[in-house]
Order: sequence, then C-alpha cells, then structure tokens
Amino acid sequence: MEFKVRPATPDDAPGAVAVVKAVYEEYGFTWEEEGYHADLYELGDYYLAHGHRFAVAEGASAILGTVALELFPPLPGSVGALVEFEGKVRLGGCDCALNRLYVHPKARRLGIGRALTAYVIDAARSDGRRAMEIWSDKRFVAAHDLYAQFGAKQIGERICDDPDVSPEWGLLLGLE
Repeated sequence: MEFKVRPATPDDAPGAVAVVKAVYEEYGFTWEEEGYHADLYELGDYYLAHGHRFAVAEGASAILGTVALELFPPLPGSVGALVEFEGKVRLGGCDCALNRLYVHPKARRLGIGRALTAYVIDAARSDGRRAMEIWSDKRFVAAHDLYAQFGAKQIGERICDDPDVSPEWGLLLGLE
C-alpha cells in the first residue's frame, strides 16, 4: 500500500477523526467528541491557525495516519525535568510536542508511523526547536519502540487528562 505524508488541511478532519477513532475502538478507549478529541474535528482552528502543524499519511482513497506538532515557548525547568505546568505534568525545557500519532489498524507495518514521526521531527528542527516532549499511553509499546529509534528517552510518567485517565510515559527527544 502506497502513501504520502503531507500537511493537513481543515478538510482532512473527517479522515483524521476516522483514523484516531479506529485506534480508540481497537483499544476500548472512550471517545469524547466535544472534549478530549475536539481538536480533531477542528484541525484548522486548533492547529493550523495557531502555527502548529498537523500532518496526515494519505493512501489512494483514505487517510491512514495522523500526527501533530505543537509549538510553544520553552517550558519552565531544566530540559527533561518533570515539572507541573498549567495543572499538568510536563517535561521542562521542551519547546514542542509530538501529539496525535495514530496509524489506522489496517495500515500498520507499512512505515507510516516512522514517516509521520520523521516529518514532525524535521518540521521541529526546521523551526529551530530544541527539545520535544512526547506523552504516550503506556499500552502503545510499538510507538515507544519507534520513538526510541529516533533517540527519544523515557523520562517519567503521568496520568493523562483523557476520559479514561490513562497512564502515560513521558519521553524526551533532543533536536539539536
């Protein structure tokens, strides 16, 4: 199956929702359209209008994967230190975050996750970012292995503010 990674447009929202929702159904997670997942329905307003990046992996007839890059001023604290910021545990010193990396269950093992991760890392480096935080549900072992292949190091853990209060690993990826 061939695919290409490209920047998302607001019109990609239904395809992005379909991919992430398929993964949530696979794992039995709770879907919250007007809460935790509202960003996926409004890619333009949430990501693109604020200078963040959102990309999709597109196959012949559907979106197969998603990834987001959020950009922000460096978080307080030394790079990689667990800090509380705006009521959440975060990784100090980070100035960007990889979020929403999902690959449709029927499109796995094709290099889509790797391509999306590389796309976000390249975008962050091109923007002059120095340290990326990645928070990932502890059950996503394959994703953790992928992040490690790019040099990410597991730093700590937290409980996510998602509807399932899922335990997450925090990983740090230096970009310099």
